[in-house]
Amino acid sequence: MNDDSGVNVKGPDSLKGALLYILIGIAIASYGGYDYVQQTEAVRESVEVDATITELDIEADSGTSSNPGADFDPVVEFEYTYNGNEYTGTKIYPADLEQNYETQSGAESAIEEYEQGAQTTAYVSPDEPGDAFLKNQTSNAPIIAIVLGGLFTLFAAVSAVRKL
Repeated sequence: MNDDSGVNVKGPDSLKGALLYILIGIAIASYGGYDYVQQTEAVRESVEVDATITELDIEADSGTSSNPGADFDPVVEFEYTYNGNEYTGTKIYPADLEQNYETQSGAESAIEEYEQGAQTTAYVSPDEPGDAFLKNQTSNAPIIAIVLGGLFTLFAAVSAVRKL
């Protein structure tokens, strides 16, 4: 597909390629949906535990040649005890998909309420005591995966129809 901007956007070269892209899009959207359900259940079933923040940092991911912008990831580590066992947690939100930030200030805002060495409240699901998190709310990272996977599937499906 060519437009007046000089940008050349090509879809898969064959029907098999388009079908593979459809499956990839469905997989991305499905994992996002699964992660959203998991984090919703974790929030609903969680119990509070006392935790100590042991590490706070912001990591910059300089990107790749296909994604030249930098992303910033808040890094947090905390220790907590549940049912007499000691654990170390690293999650801010209960989602397995981590939320990345386009600016350093955005990443800093995600952890600004925490201080290294400070006591805080963490949340743990009794079914998975080693998987605690600091904010007892859902993140939007799984929703973004659902939307991106859906768009990927849609564009691949349009390409597949054009191949027929």
